[in-house]
Amino acid sequence: MIFSNQIYVLLALVVAFLISFSATPMVISLAHKVNAIDVPKDARRVHKKPTPLMGGLAIFYGFVISVVCFATIDKEVLGILIGCVIIVTTGVIDDITDMKPIIKLLCQILAASVVVCCGVRIEHFANPFANWFGNHYIVLDYWVSCAITIIWIVGICNAVNLLDGLDGLAVGVSSIASIALLTLTLISENLNVAIITAAVAGAGFGFLPYNFNPAKIFMGDTGALFLGFILACISIQGMLKMSAVITFAAPVLILGLPIFDTVFAILRRVLTGHSPMQADRGHLHHRLLDMGFSQRRVVAILYTLTAVLCMTAVVISIRGYTRGLILICSVLLIILVSIKVMGELHDPGEYINYNADEQLTEEEDDERKN
Repeated sequence: MIFSNQIYVLLALVVAFLISFSATPMVISLAHKVNAIDVPKDARRVHKKPTPLMGGLAIFYGFVISVVCFATIDKEVLGILIGCVIIVTTGVIDDITDMKPIIKLLCQILAASVVVCCGVRIEHFANPFANWFGNHYIVLDYWVSCAITIIWIVGICNAVNLLDGLDGLAVGVSSIASIALLTLTLISENLNVAIITAAVAGAGFGFLPYNFNPAKIFMGDTGALFLGFILACISIQGMLKMSAVITFAAPVLILGLPIFDTVFAILRRVLTGHSPMQADRGHLHHRLLDMGFSQRRVVAILYTLTAVLCMTAVVISIRGYTRGLILICSVLLIILVSIKVMGELHDPGEYINYNADEQLTEEEDDERKN
């Protein structure tokens, strides 16, 4: 029986991967027809050529077909799917017409509210300080639970969206995070959520070959909002409710890169006297680019950081905080030393030239060669 259940999880991942991978070329064609094209207009844009958007449609399509085929569609899953439709529709409209931020935020709140009404809420979670004070569980009041859940979902939606600044970055980080979430849902023996999580991972990895540098298509707000939304819902349904097994630190660590990058971005803007909603070029991936690393190296560094955070979350959930902290401190030390060594071994000018060459259009490249 256990083996049969694991087969469903594997099939969900494989089917989502194949559908997402196969559907992406069709979405590229559709994006050109509806003029959903990202044309670089300012210095924040790293790419130099117009690139089709709406790649998130392929991710969503692979995900939803896989879920419908293999998951049990109960009230909570139905609420998540309805919320996904709302959030994907919002992303598609924004990719085509540039929706006003306040309207986009209201749509996100609506999608999160649908999920909450269907029973997906952060009702309680394990108290990480229970050994020193308090109860082992922190139980939330109903309305507090609803508010925190909506804030969590909307926050993760926008965190993943803000992370989507380099080719393959947001979808790769989200896919790695979904593998960690899948591991923990399997540990907690939550089969239905495991199938949903496997579908997210498969759909994300299926889209990645088209999105990795140089990207043939961007997933746009369609994909970034969808991935943030579904990962937030999975973390609630699969982990925060399983408080006897998983602590609240696990989902925060797994989604740590987009969370911390967003928090630091807001703090940075407020402390410098700017609006928290004002876009800038101060995100972590921008800073690594400014240090001279190429797009691919920046993405590789952030993939590695995400994987370390995910491994730490798994270790904490299985073996406790002490061993998790030992793991993350050890690996982060290696990463920091490696970045320092790479920076010293190469001339910064060489990296900068490499970045420039990497972003040249075909006409500019021919002119440079001549």
